[in-house]
Amino acid sequence: MLTNDELLLAQQRLGRKLNITEIAIFDAMWSEHCSYKTTKPHLSSLYTRNDSVLCGPGENAGVLDFGDDDKIAFKIESHNHPSYIEPYQGAATGAGGIIRDIFTMGFRPIALANELFFGNPTDGQNKRIINGVNDGLSDYGNCVGIPTVSSKTTFADCYSHNPLVNAMCVGWTNGPVFTNIPATLGDVYYVGAKTGRDGIGGAVMASQTFEDSGNLRPTVQVGDPYLEKLLIEASLELFATGKVIAAQDMGAAGLTSSTTEIALRGGMGMHLDLTSVPLRETMEPWEILLSESQERMLFVLDKEAGTDVLDIFRKWDLDCQKIGELVEGDSFVVRWQGNTYCNIPLSALEPPKLYRPYEEYRIVNSLIEVPTYDYDYVFTRRQYDTEVQGNTVMGIHNQFGIIKLPTSNKGVAIMTSSNPYHCHTSVEDGVRDCLTSMLRVFEEDNITPMAITNCLNFGNPENIDVMTDLVHSISAMNDFACYHDVPVVSGNVSLYNETSGKSILPTPVFGMVGLVKDVYEL
Repeated sequence: MLTNDELLLAQQRLGRKLNITEIAIFDAMWSEHCSYKTTKPHLSSLYTRNDSVLCGPGENAGVLDFGDDDKIAFKIESHNHPSYIEPYQGAATGAGGIIRDIFTMGFRPIALANELFFGNPTDGQNKRIINGVNDGLSDYGNCVGIPTVSSKTTFADCYSHNPLVNAMCVGWTNGPVFTNIPATLGDVYYVGAKTGRDGIGGAVMASQTFEDSGNLRPTVQVGDPYLEKLLIEASLELFATGKVIAAQDMGAAGLTSSTTEIALRGGMGMHLDLTSVPLRETMEPWEILLSESQERMLFVLDKEAGTDVLDIFRKWDLDCQKIGELVEGDSFVVRWQGNTYCNIPLSALEPPKLYRPYEEYRIVNSLIEVPTYDYDYVFTRRQYDTEVQGNTVMGIHNQFGIIKLPTSNKGVAIMTSSNPYHCHTSVEDGVRDCLTSMLRVFEEDNITPMAITNCLNFGNPENIDVMTDLVHSISAMNDFACYHDVPVVSGNVSLYNETSGKSILPTPVFGMVGLVKDVYEL
C-alpha cells in the first residue's frame, strides 16, 4: 500500500488530490513488485553487456546472439506469494507469465525450467502446497506444449507457509526481435482473454509480508494454458506481418503497467478508452486497470494495420480490440463510458528510489544443518513432459537441459542453481559457488557460457540484515559477471518473503544459458 509520504509525494507532483482510480494506479506502480524502488540503486551497477547481448535488463527478457541469425531469449521470475495462497494456480500462472515474457519479444518458447523451495514435506499444509505447485507447473507446461528440461527442489523449515516458485523460460527465433520501446506513434490493441476481477491487487500483495495481507485469495490469477497456446500462435503470426511497433504482456498491475511502461519507454503519451476492453463481468475503471487476468497482451500497431490484424485473432478465437493510442506529449489519460477517470503526466509515475540502510561488511553466520526429510513422494508426483516439440537432447534427470535449435545443429544449454544454506553462512560465497559451479559444469562439457538471469528471493528489506544480504548478493553476482564476461541480462527481485516475522533464508536463484556448437558432438 502507498505510504502516507508516498501519497503526499504523488499529490505534490500533480498539484492536487488524487481520485480513487489515480490512487489505485500509483499504489500499483509504486509497489515494490513493479517499481524495484529498493533494488534499482544497486542493480544499476551490474555488468549487463558484451558483444553477444542484443537486449539486456529493462526488456521482457534478455536476448543473445547465437550466430547465423539464431537468437535466444531467456528469463527467470518468481511467483512466490500467489503459490502459497493458491498453490496450483499460483504456480501455473507463474509459468504462464514467464512464457509470455518470451513470446512478447517475437520468440517461440522452447524450454521451461524451475527451482522450488518448500518447508517440511511431512507437514500437512506444506504437502498441500507442494502437490499444488508441482501439478500447476507440470499441467501448464504440458498443456501449452513446452518441454520442462530442469526442475530442482530445496527444503527448509523457513519455507513453510512461504514457498518459493521460480520459473524460467527460454525462447528461440531467427527473425527480428520486438521490444517494448515504440519508435513511432501507433494504435494500442488489447488481445487475448477477457478481463475479470482475478488478480486485482496482485502486485501490491507481492510487496507485503503475509501477516499484513488478510484474505488474499481474490488477488491470485487463474490461468488457461490452452488459451495461452492460441495466444502464442496468434502473436507470432502478428509479428510476422511487420505491423508491430511495440509489445508488452499484461503481467503485474495489468493494463496499468503494460500501457504506462510502453509510453514511458518511448517518451510518449498514452490515451486509453476502457469502454472497449473485453470484460467477463461488470467492473469499475480502477478494477479494469489493475486486473491481472491471464493470457492477455498489449500491442502497439501501425495505424494502417487494418482488418488483417483483427482477422488473425478472430481466426484463433481470441479477443482483439483497439483501446487507445500513443500520442505526442506526456499525458496518461483514461476514459470510460464518456468520462475521464485519470489525467496525469506520465513523468509523475516515476517511482521514488529507496536507499535502505545496510552494513558494508557482512558477518559470517554459523552453518545450519541441512534437514533430511522423507520427500520421495514429492518427486514421484511430477509429470513433466520433457520431450514435447521433439528438440530435447538432454532432459530433466541431468544437471542441465539441452534443446536443439529448430533450424541447425546448434543447441542451447539451460541450467539453474541455488544454495540458500551456503548463502545463509556467507551470501557472497554462496553466490560465487552457485555461479562458478554452473560455469564449471558447462565448460567440462565444452559448452560456452553466454549469460545469466537471476531471481533474488529475500525477506523484508526494512530489516537491515536482509538488506545487507541482498546488496552483497548483487555485488558478488556482478563480480562474477565481470570477471568471467558472462553478463546479467535479465532477472527478477522478490522481497517480503516473510510470514509472521519469520524470514526465508537468503535465496538468490540463478539461471545460465550456454551455446552448444553441435548437439551431435556431445
